[in-house]
Amino acid sequence: DYWSVMKKMHGVTKANIFTPLLLLASTNARSMSTSPRRSLTASLNTGSNKSVMNRYKFLSSTTAAAFFGATTFVMATDPESCSAAENGAIVKRIGFPASFSVPAKERYFDYELEMKIGEGPDGNPRSRGVFVRRFTGDATPFSFPVSPVRLVKEWPSEPPFSKEDFFRADENDDQSFYTVPRFVYHIDEPAVASLTQYYRKNIPKKSDVLDICSSWVSHYPLEFTNTMGRISGTGMNALELIANDQLTDYKATDLNVEPKLPYDDASFDVVTCVVSIDYLIHPIEVLKEVHRVLRPGGKIIISQSNRCFPSKAISMWLQMNDRQHLELINAYLQYAGGFKPREAFDITAEVPGNSYNDPMFIVEAIKEA
Repeated sequence: DYWSVMKKMHGVTKANIFTPLLLLASTNARSMSTSPRRSLTASLNTGSNKSVMNRYKFLSSTTAAAFFGATTFVMATDPESCSAAENGAIVKRIGFPASFSVPAKERYFDYELEMKIGEGPDGNPRSRGVFVRRFTGDATPFSFPVSPVRLVKEWPSEPPFSKEDFFRADENDDQSFYTVPRFVYHIDEPAVASLTQYYRKNIPKKSDVLDICSSWVSHYPLEFTNTMGRISGTGMNALELIANDQLTDYKATDLNVEPKLPYDDASFDVVTCVVSIDYLIHPIEVLKEVHRVLRPGGKIIISQSNRCFPSKAISMWLQMNDRQHLELINAYLQYAGGFKPREAFDITAEVPGNSYNDPMFIVEAIKEA
């Protein structure tokens, strides 16, 4: 079976884009496959020039195709994991055209994901279209102050948490909860934009970046596809990761079943985690893994708002306010070990008219050398 994805970009009149994607076939209800990564290439034909590119992402690639009036075909050989082609000499990252302005002039892109399943000989062919809006984080009327938050709670030498603290209202298999891809935002546009701006200012160019608990968006600035090194992602839903246009490779991973990151030691300069640490039932173990895959001097940026799926958030999280959440994240990093003293920031966007918008907070930690 295959999924086909057709993207119609906002403001683009002609875009002939077709992306067949292998439908996820999970053989384990508890966790995603950890099979070896398989490379994937595509051909981008722009007039007389033909170059081979990696899976680098069908959304970014098709954006470029839309601008250049080209057609891009991408075939995923393994929907649960995908990596860049090993021969860097023949891999060309397309992303957005060189003339694309930074910050973006567009506030968002509208497009359609058309998913087709059951096209095999024994299948029941059917299709489903989903219209989505992708925020760029730019061209907004918001402003983005950054205010330090003091972390003052002193935690004991050993974790004081009980098993009950990590209970959830819905203890059913997380894989069932996340089976259907959610092409939506879990925080509002001002919160997304504030995080995008923070990343732009605080992640150095050419960094190798890992986004854990990722989805169809990572909230990075659009230019990161061209200015960063490797951008990897792990998340619960392989189909959402396929749709994430900023990942160079991905691995579908259930960190609540197996709190291990499928990467070598010292592989990344930066690790990000967006509004998801409240769902982890083994957060200290996961952060130990983050420490392992970070290079000395690398950092983790954990962002948090007050939005969540209450049935999947851990018990003690639901009993805390925003400030207490920051102190709890600080405790997790303390018990994970190997990080310098943490810093916290309130990066909540200011909106004209002072209307309500989701808060956004950061806890940042640097790996000791």
